Amino acid sequence: MTDYDLIIRNVRVVRPGTGEVPVADIGITGGTISRVGARLPAGQATEIFDGGGQLAFPGVVDAHQHWGIYNPLPSDAATESRACAQGGVTTSLNYMRTGQYYLNRGGSYAEVFPEVLAAAEGRSYVDYGFHLAPMQSSHIDEIPDLISRYGVTSFKIFMFYGGHGLHGRSARQQEFLMIPDGERYDLAHFEFVMRGVQRARQQFPQLAEAISLSLHCETAEIMTAYTKLAEAEGRLSGLAAYSASRPPHSEGLAVTIASYLAHETGLPNINLLHLSSAKAMEAAAAMARTFPEVDFRREVTIGHLLADVTTADGIGGKVNPPLRPRADVEALWQYLLDGEVDWVVSDHACCKEATKFGEDREDVFAAKSGFGGTEYLLPGLAGEARSRGLPLRRVAELTSWNPARRYGLHTKGDIADGYDADIALIDPETSWIADPASSESAQEYTPFRGMRIGSSVTATFLRGRRIYGEGKILGQPAGRYLHRPVTR
Repeated sequence: MTDYDLIIRNVRVVRPGTGEVPVADIGITGGTISRVGARLPAGQATEIFDGGGQLAFPGVVDAHQHWGIYNPLPSDAATESRACAQGGVTTSLNYMRTGQYYLNRGGSYAEVFPEVLAAAEGRSYVDYGFHLAPMQSSHIDEIPDLISRYGVTSFKIFMFYGGHGLHGRSARQQEFLMIPDGERYDLAHFEFVMRGVQRARQQFPQLAEAISLSLHCETAEIMTAYTKLAEAEGRLSGLAAYSASRPPHSEGLAVTIASYLAHETGLPNINLLHLSSAKAMEAAAAMARTFPEVDFRREVTIGHLLADVTTADGIGGKVNPPLRPRADVEALWQYLLDGEVDWVVSDHACCKEATKFGEDREDVFAAKSGFGGTEYLLPGLAGEARSRGLPLRRVAELTSWNPARRYGLHTKGDIADGYDADIALIDPETSWIADPASSESAQEYTPFRGMRIGSSVTATFLRGRRIYGEGKILGQPAGRYLHRPVTR
């Protein structure tokens, strides 16, 4: 006789790779799924949870977040992981770098990363990991140690940082980046990062599939020139002005450059982050045809799918790359429906009002870039699925299975025997109006304010433990740091 710690009864199980959504029970033992089947015997379970016929999705792997960018990392790990749990997110992968923001320091990752781990330990309600950005030449030499010692298998390049500010035009990049005198954060550095990541893949062939490089694709020179034009003309304001200052062809050009560098360096695992426009997606598709040996993955955010420059609630929607006009939103949806998008993320970066806005709250160029939104990711995408004709299995693939496979999380992403019992229950019939006052995030505003979100997360389970239900966070933080790759 099999004993279960928990049976989640009477749910419609959504899995990647299959269009079937059977009514079933989920048996959980020791934090993993031990059986999925109809009418599991209740007498074999310590606890029964009635799912009430709701949809059961694999817990979301939100592969793009930024804990600690605007608030102390210990605070973000606590509050923003609560927002994760509220939205059915059970794994948060966070981008981290040296330089201004985050820990506000330069230096080696041998010194910095243990501080990062210590700051987050014991505070998160969900499992978590980190992607790291090699900002200076010595960081490239640290890549093998970061992989073997800390289980960091994914790295990042911010293509515009060398010549453009985080929030707009800037001439103080060396101060911002905190890199050694005489070094440049430029195309040559990007090439050497790629070569360093590829060397690591060759050094650790058994881990090579999980080792990848992600790129924020925007072109500094184009953005600096167009920022001057947008400010000088004064024809546009708000988010429309910011979109014009970072035009879509800046994305397309950066995608093209990054792709050729991947081809030149022989690095096959490339992730193109938060593509926001038709031109960016067009370039990404063209590069995939041009360089078939490169395994490109394409990421889109829920913000760029739900909001545009006119529907977002004010300049709180400032983000990099920008929210775009409605035509770009619809283009992203078409690429997604055509199977050309690999995963959807939140790009969650909690930025409180006192930090977000400048003295003139209507000056988009004085505002900080980025906003939270992990709590809207799964309910927003699942809510759009019906009207957009997006199969539920694709929602599971886009939010969980695909990022879990790419980033070496082989115990995540499915509701099947042997997987972590990370599960989000969704009521597809109950919509709600986004209101920051109802969010677990510490952010006091949201660009989604007033939008109708088409479905609701009613319960979230992390390794079989319910961490969200009845509209509130339950229990104490039990999230674990994920030393990747994590295998079954």
